[in-house]
Amino acid sequence: MPSTMLNRTLRLHQSLQVRSLSSAKPQNRLPAAYYRGGTSRAIIFHQKNLPVDRYDWAPIFLGAIGSPDPNGRQLDGLGGGISSLSKICVVGPSTHPDADVDYTFAAIGVKNNDVDYSSNCGNMLSAIGPFAVDYGVVDPIEGETTVRIHNTNSGKIIHSTFPVIEGEAAAQGDFSIDGVAGTAAKIRLAFINPAGSKTGKLLPTGNVVDVFDGLEVSCVDAGNPCVFVQADSIGTKGTILPDELDSKPLILEALEQIRCKASVAMGISKTVEDTPSSIPKIAMVSKPCYHRLLSLSETSENDMDLIVRALSVGQPHRAIPITVSLAIAAAANIEGSVVSRCVSGERVNPDGITLSHPTGKMVVGAEFDKQGHLTNANVFRTARRLMDGLVYWK
Repeated sequence: MPSTMLNRTLRLHQSLQVRSLSSAKPQNRLPAAYYRGGTSRAIIFHQKNLPVDRYDWAPIFLGAIGSPDPNGRQLDGLGGGISSLSKICVVGPSTHPDADVDYTFAAIGVKNNDVDYSSNCGNMLSAIGPFAVDYGVVDPIEGETTVRIHNTNSGKIIHSTFPVIEGEAAAQGDFSIDGVAGTAAKIRLAFINPAGSKTGKLLPTGNVVDVFDGLEVSCVDAGNPCVFVQADSIGTKGTILPDELDSKPLILEALEQIRCKASVAMGISKTVEDTPSSIPKIAMVSKPCYHRLLSLSETSENDMDLIVRALSVGQPHRAIPITVSLAIAAAANIEGSVVSRCVSGERVNPDGITLSHPTGKMVVGAEFDKQGHLTNANVFRTARRLMDGLVYWK
């Protein structure tokens, strides 16, 4: 190559490099914390550190989590490639007279740029009280404290009670939950009047049983709107594990079609195409029986009242969303529902219904008044602060 042409090529390359550098800018950053809540993890922001206009939150959330990622791994952010690890929580002073803090939840799409505010996350809810204490949003009572949480997604109130040591939410304890290794401090979540979280009614369609695509389902709204179908009616065994279910696209598509049609019937969306990705939740239920868990450990029919396989944002859940468990506890007490038909006659645990999910069991309690109205639902979880500092996004 002649020297004049070589020099010209080098100058062009250098010019492009300078232009590229001149357009570069430092990464964006904001204070944030990273918590495990139940069987989920999420970035938690204090609302005061976010823009006033919620419209401006989406690019922050997507960038911090690492979405959208066509590879489904979210390696360029703090997400984990599955729905239970692709979450954002926002906590601030309460705007509700019966609460101490406001909590807003956002489900973040993994392969797409969805930022969905339509549902509550019960697992991450267990981290909201501890965050409020750890970052001075509330003044705790040493020993044990209760934080009254207003979930802005549903408008519902939840009381979170947990131990406090030297002004911080306790992390150490002797309570364990299936799906999370080790033990931690016990957190009691009491959902106050959880029925009608989105639709205003426990039975949004007015029916105990509806029929979609020729299959009987029960649509129940407690914690989150949910749709329940018996596993054998859709052509699979109730003990199927997440990876196997994920390899059955026809069953997943059938469940999605039912979910979308139920959304219209429940008044959540006007058309099946408008159905939010996060609600209604859908789960398959089946009668107690011997089966293996993800850990390869075995469980017998005497250890549970019901087997549940839930989906979240189209993905088979490796445990069970807390809000789905609340709706199941309610549905189990509704005579004739798809859920009540599968529940064992005598409860394994007198404190509530024992649900078997892919990683173990969960006990959920539900209380009804004399008129049969759901007044409260209780569940126990654990949570822990994993890190805090600055989160960066491009």
